[in-house]
Amino acid sequence: MQKLKIETQSGTLLDGVLFSQTPSKTVIIAITGIHGNFYSNPFYYNIGHTLSQSGIDFIYAQTRNAFGKTDFVNPKTGRPESIGSWNEDFAKTIEDLTAYVDFAEQKGYQHIVLAGHSLGANKVIHYLAETQDKRVAKFILLSPANVTHLTNAISEQQRAYIRHQVEKGNSQRLLPFELFGWLPCIADTAFQWLYSPLLNNVHVEPNSDFSQVAKIQHTGALLIGTLDRFTYGDPPGFLRNINNHFQSADKNTLIFIENTGHTYQQKEQEVADKLLDLVKDWGY
Repeated sequence: MQKLKIETQSGTLLDGVLFSQTPSKTVIIAITGIHGNFYSNPFYYNIGHTLSQSGIDFIYAQTRNAFGKTDFVNPKTGRPESIGSWNEDFAKTIEDLTAYVDFAEQKGYQHIVLAGHSLGANKVIHYLAETQDKRVAKFILLSPANVTHLTNAISEQQRAYIRHQVEKGNSQRLLPFELFGWLPCIADTAFQWLYSPLLNNVHVEPNSDFSQVAKIQHTGALLIGTLDRFTYGDPPGFLRNINNHFQSADKNTLIFIENTGHTYQQKEQEVADKLLDLVKDWGY
């Protein structure tokens, strides 16, 4: 494993890890979800080791929300900077993902597969919808996040407080409560969770806003555990509903991991094996 420091266009530093054992033409970049780091989601180890042992490189790719808070000195500005789930700006998604794809291109990979887990999958959707990046050969969406399901836990009193702080110009003020019951964050980040359409791009309801998904021209695969608790009891239906809105719906692969949830507990190796089979089927 090789630790990576990926610098974005504005100088923000993102931490990643490259799994590589032999020179490879193919890399899978896996964009993490909120707090989706190695410690909370150990399945990344299984995927990285399994793929790299078969000659396919794997990048564990943290974006701004992999941890609550990370401090560093921005190499472009020379100033201290703090990123994390506490102050994430969803509008920086394209900048973050571009930095990883740029890195892969500079490394000379012929096949770049852009994957994402949980909110990372939503970020992949947003990125591909807005950029149509031709450097990306395929996508893999692992258990996309149902943002509406998360925000339904926010009370009307909390929503009113968040709106009030933003309207008063206090958008950078830390909330006196944890969003969702577990996320300390500033008012601006909370406001984006509630009202920004940028990452709220997949839904249970067939007639909801799937405009980002519908714009994507790439083909790929979607995977979910059949016990994923963010889908109102129907993970396969949730995944099929998302796929139905792709231009490439009939060309995409759907993978269901039985008897496991959002982070694939006790099925980590099965997920890794399924992804290896998938990439081999693609001819990479």
